[in-house]
Amino acid sequence: MKRMAVVLAAGQGKRMKSKLYKVLHPVCGKPMVGHAVDTVQRASCERTVVIVGHGADAVKSYLGDRAEYVLQEEQLGTGHAVKQAKALLGHEEGLTLIVCGDTPLVTEATLERLIALHEEKGAAATILSANMADPTGYGRVIRGVDGSVQKIVEQKDCTAEEQAVQEINTGTYCFDNAKLFAALEQVTNTNAQQEYYLTDVIGILRAAGDVVDAYCTADEAEAIGVNDRVALAEAEAFMRARINRNHMINGVTIIDPASTYIGADVTIGQDSVIYPGTMLRGKTVIGSDCVIGPQTDIEDSEIGDGVIIKHSVLSEAVVGNESGVGPFAYLRPGARVGQHVKIGDFVEIKNATLDDGAKVSHLSYIGDATVGKNVNIGCGAITVNYDGYNKSITEIEDDAFVGSNVNLIAPVKVGKGAYVVAGSTITHNVAENELAIARERQVNKPGYAEKLRARAKAKKERNS
Repeated sequence: MKRMAVVLAAGQGKRMKSKLYKVLHPVCGKPMVGHAVDTVQRASCERTVVIVGHGADAVKSYLGDRAEYVLQEEQLGTGHAVKQAKALLGHEEGLTLIVCGDTPLVTEATLERLIALHEEKGAAATILSANMADPTGYGRVIRGVDGSVQKIVEQKDCTAEEQAVQEINTGTYCFDNAKLFAALEQVTNTNAQQEYYLTDVIGILRAAGDVVDAYCTADEAEAIGVNDRVALAEAEAFMRARINRNHMINGVTIIDPASTYIGADVTIGQDSVIYPGTMLRGKTVIGSDCVIGPQTDIEDSEIGDGVIIKHSVLSEAVVGNESGVGPFAYLRPGARVGQHVKIGDFVEIKNATLDDGAKVSHLSYIGDATVGKNVNIGCGAITVNYDGYNKSITEIEDDAFVGSNVNLIAPVKVGKGAYVVAGSTITHNVAENELAIARERQVNKPGYAEKLRARAKAKKERNS
């Protein structure tokens, strides 16, 4: 049976009190609407239609071609929102999932169970429900004496008896597509909010003799709809715990999950160890047998197997197998580090490639450079890449040695096996196996230190 999805993402989210549209607020590094779209697509939905309204251009810019879009120009309720998709989906046969763009915690596994129950019962509609200790604010799922679903009643329309019901509507549904759009034609706005409720479709289908059921998820976190910053933080906490747990189940050691932040799209290999205070964000990929942290921030980076990174920051960087980074290193966008490379303390790498076996052990800046195999770069060495207007390239070929406190004034090339003496400022190319010295000759003047001290002391006395 063909599967489709409608994601409701038109609301402004006034209670967020934000310039950012509600569904674009991130949970574990990914906008909420991104979680919703990814989840329905993992549940094998062949078409995904996103209903946009407030912030339509921003939502479409983020999602791109991952979805089709329909504009809800006036926000007149959830039923009205879904009805906007009729031109795209109204003629289709199959089932349609309805998911809210502000419910990021619904899982693929739960959607599959929802669909399985829907198909097993031959239902026209199946509701995803949850039992809440405090159901205030949620629509109630009202069942008959035989346990069948009779209707959904919104909080503001509940009687006292209905308000006592703890089974709530999460806002996620599975519908027979043709029956959904037929029933939407009968929905009216005769309610306290004067809106067209999607929930009214349930009563319409029941009145027509169709089967309506509900799948009650055991994880009440899936019911969280984010309407303010408090709920956003709650969703973040649930998502973080879920992500960390999944990594640990898959063979990753997380020393202290409570102090470890791992984004929704991060991949980590088996037998890697994540130490406290670590943040792994964006599309980061961590290999197997790595040691990451403590106090390390890695974003959109690719880390090979057996890598050790401590107290460091990496952004859009690549680190090869068995390399070490840190402590207190900074790998900026464009940093490409090969295998068995050592990047030591207080080293900054930007838009530079370091081949296998290279070493930059401490207190250096390597920017806009290519560094060959087994190159040693000494303490305090700098590639001087910027003249105030243009950035130029430094090339250091295999097996070269760059001494401490060397300035390489780009554009410049140090040849294979060349040796640059400590303290040099290099402005011309150094050929293969050459020795380069570029510093003032040392001059020692016996006894002159005492003269300097006496002169300085006299100046101080005159000025006091």
